[in-house]
Amino acid sequence: MESTQFIYNGRTRSFFNTLVENLQQCSEFKISVAFITYGGLQVLLETLQALSERKIPGEILTTTYQNMTTPEVLKRLSEFPNIKIKVYVPPTEKEGFHAKGYLFHKSFSGKDQWTVIIGSSNITGRALKTNVEWNVLQNEPTQQAQEPGVFAKSVLDEFEQLWKSPWAKEYSDDFLISYRDYLARIKKDVKVKKINELFTYERSQAIQPNEMQQEAIVKLDRLRKTGATKALAIAATGSGKTYMSVFDALQVKPKKLLFIVHREDILKKAKESFDTICGATEKNYVSGFYTGNQKDTDCTYLFATRDTMSRHYEEFSPNAFDYIVIDEAHHASSESYQKILSHFKPDFLLGLTATPERSDNGDIYALFDNNIAVEIRLRQALEYNLICPFHYFGLTDAEGIDYSKITAEPGTSEYTDSIAKMLMVGHRVDYIIKKMKFYGHDGQKAKVLGFCQTVKHAKYMAEEFCKRGIPSVALSSEDNKSIDERIAFTKRLENDDDELQVIFTVDLFNEGIDIPSVNTILMLRPTESSIIFIQQLGRGLRKLADKEFVTVLDFIGNYNKSFLMAIALNGKQNFDKDSLKVEVETDFADLPNGTYIHMDKITKQQILHQLESERFMSMKYMKESYLNFKHVCGGKVPMLIDYLKHDGSVDPLRFSSFNPTYKTYLEFSAYMEKETHPELSLLLENESFKQLLRLFTFYTPAKRIEEFVIAECLLNSTDGSVALEQVENQAQKYLELVKKENIIHAAETLSGKYFDSSELNRYVKCLLEFDGKTVSFKDEVKSALFENKNSKVWFEDLIQYNLMRYQDDFGSSDYGFPFLKPYYEYSMRDTALLCNYKKIHSSFRGQGLLTSAKPDYFIFVNLHKNANIKESINYKDKFISQGVFQWQSPNSTTQDSEVGQNIIFSYKRGINLHLFVRKFEEVEGVTQPFVYLGKVVPFSDSAEGNKPITIHFALENPVPDELYLDFKTRTDALGKESESD
Repeated sequence: MESTQFIYNGRTRSFFNTLVENLQQCSEFKISVAFITYGGLQVLLETLQALSERKIPGEILTTTYQNMTTPEVLKRLSEFPNIKIKVYVPPTEKEGFHAKGYLFHKSFSGKDQWTVIIGSSNITGRALKTNVEWNVLQNEPTQQAQEPGVFAKSVLDEFEQLWKSPWAKEYSDDFLISYRDYLARIKKDVKVKKINELFTYERSQAIQPNEMQQEAIVKLDRLRKTGATKALAIAATGSGKTYMSVFDALQVKPKKLLFIVHREDILKKAKESFDTICGATEKNYVSGFYTGNQKDTDCTYLFATRDTMSRHYEEFSPNAFDYIVIDEAHHASSESYQKILSHFKPDFLLGLTATPERSDNGDIYALFDNNIAVEIRLRQALEYNLICPFHYFGLTDAEGIDYSKITAEPGTSEYTDSIAKMLMVGHRVDYIIKKMKFYGHDGQKAKVLGFCQTVKHAKYMAEEFCKRGIPSVALSSEDNKSIDERIAFTKRLENDDDELQVIFTVDLFNEGIDIPSVNTILMLRPTESSIIFIQQLGRGLRKLADKEFVTVLDFIGNYNKSFLMAIALNGKQNFDKDSLKVEVETDFADLPNGTYIHMDKITKQQILHQLESERFMSMKYMKESYLNFKHVCGGKVPMLIDYLKHDGSVDPLRFSSFNPTYKTYLEFSAYMEKETHPELSLLLENESFKQLLRLFTFYTPAKRIEEFVIAECLLNSTDGSVALEQVENQAQKYLELVKKENIIHAAETLSGKYFDSSELNRYVKCLLEFDGKTVSFKDEVKSALFENKNSKVWFEDLIQYNLMRYQDDFGSSDYGFPFLKPYYEYSMRDTALLCNYKKIHSSFRGQGLLTSAKPDYFIFVNLHKNANIKESINYKDKFISQGVFQWQSPNSTTQDSEVGQNIIFSYKRGINLHLFVRKFEEVEGVTQPFVYLGKVVPFSDSAEGNKPITIHFALENPVPDELYLDFKTRTDALGKESESD
């Protein structure tokens, strides 16, 4: 081990990792920190418990500085018999205590040493993982007679001096009582201060838009310039959607604005937000309410409840408002909202929602013309610091919980009831409470949501918790309680002075009822859907001023789909097995914003085993994935666009890539629905229509948007024909910079100009007609689309899926030429499209080096070769570091050849070298895409050998930590064929 190391918080390794490793290795430890929060302590509890069981002695010196170290932290630390605690109380308020030092005595291989870490890190959730922190670690062998080295001794001496200082108070029950009394005396003043700080914070947040708000208002402005009259903003609860609508109102400056929401408490908060900003900046701003108790009409900004407006909308003219905002827009397809929206004709309609997947069985996207102003999912919300961090603990379930004993058929009520019966046992209740007490929670009072298998299970848990002295209640959409009664229980839970601590439910709270101050989530049933997992997790992530983190306890038995939690936390539709294993092995270290994931040893091994044995590209898995998602969609046949509405959903393109029989999503759906929806198979009997779907699926997901803008314009035309000028105008809806040459190249591509003979034959009936100015459908395609409503619906779904996914993946940015986004996935063939290559595109294949698009050379690398690859072409391509890559040219290339000279002296010769890397050529028999790592430049004099040349490249941008870790990890399961049906 290096004697001196620089320790900081990176994306895949943090100070937390270093601290845990040194605690695990030590025979004694001493820690001095200015303060410890419960969020920092909680993630260390299991490590401290292991040290306690091994009787490893420790001393912790902390302070009352800024009152950050709470009584709860001190009390929890005192429960470890091996740890002595002292609290340094400065003699005056002006004296600060900022020392942060960690000392570890280690004995191994007959040698002793002290490891000393000095730096900036306190023990808080963010300091351990997220904050910008600098620390230096020094390893120093002991001297003769086991004396510490010079550096370690100087730090130890200072620690001992502070430890023995009269200002260092030994922890005791009396000290804890006096400290609590002191905090109680100042609590009132602090509360007033916090309220003032919160008001100042909210005003500053409103004046300075966050990243989500900035992104949305720019996109809204661009949408309106292209003629859009509706848009939907999708972002996490608490991320600032209301203020975003305020900012957009400021740039629109409507004469009259209507803001509608279904709950009056939300309405009041929305009005306050508008009053704060618009009231201070707009001269003619006058706001009012339109509710059951108050009906203001002489105002410019009207805030109305849905129910009141649905009864009185006819009292307003259709053009009364030029801007309408629908909050909680996932309710917009309800009958009451439809009455309102059918009546009013605003210049612009904006919908706000955190949950687009819940729309009363209506299509929320279609209601807003599929125009998405912003869409922020879990990982991005964490990245933007829009939601509260969470500490997730995956725990082995109680003894005797064995899902393999369930004999009922999955998906049946008998199966659900059998699981609930197995979970309804007293020793499991005791086990759950034991774990809750071990991990604790943020804040003084536990505010818990527990998700159960059935209503009966929820009621059982509430009764058993109450018997054990933990006030609890069961709520469900199936009980007879009114909405007001349910809201009353949620307010009781949030009230620090109310005894209610736990609400058990089945599905009620993943349907959008918000309890901002929830600090604990209990997942008490097997994870059967990554989508539901994300929804339930999200119920606790609302940010509040004093809320540090949310505790998530997931009780994971031997359920054979427990790995779905890994898919949910991974946050990517296009995951691969190896990447998931890396995430699990590293505890999802790349999750941002102070979020921690920890699984106990048994749970982690179980999930890794499941990931290893699961065949994600098998017909069995595909069927299960489709049917599970169909269940989430309420039993209707899912369209492609539905998969974009649910965070945690499977990538639907897998259904058309795992098996050559199904080349489009509709073909797979028709197979799955052959008994229940035979009309889907009938659609595919039209060969022109089937070829059309296959052609556009070939370019799905869109790597450039022009092909699908052309398709959108054609589908919306009256005669299946569109001029390029119209396409250019429509493209402005999606792109900051529209390039006519890209549109022309896209039209030429769809006309088959760059197809080889086999591809021309494959798509002969559906190729577009292009005369240089106008693009058109062939007559047989027009007939298929315009004479059959269902065909048109499915083709439009494919188009909208690509337009939306493109915006998710690329935004509206211009990545230059070729249009390549760093760290995005591409095939060889994609690069032909993205550099407007004007020859046959299928020529972009071969041995990993494409030179035909000069001055751009494309280098494609397989890091890990399958066993059947011959040694003669098993190149030694590898990362030397995150910024340096070793590459070997094709076997035929010499240094003095034209290609060899262009590569070695690329910078002087004006050749752009683009590097693409993938781990494996195939996974489960399916060809994998490459990840674009950007431009590279050869190191001077690094070229060695001939046939092949070995050369070192400097990457223009070093590979990010999480991607580098993924690339450096290899799986044993390579190139296996999909399981049969």
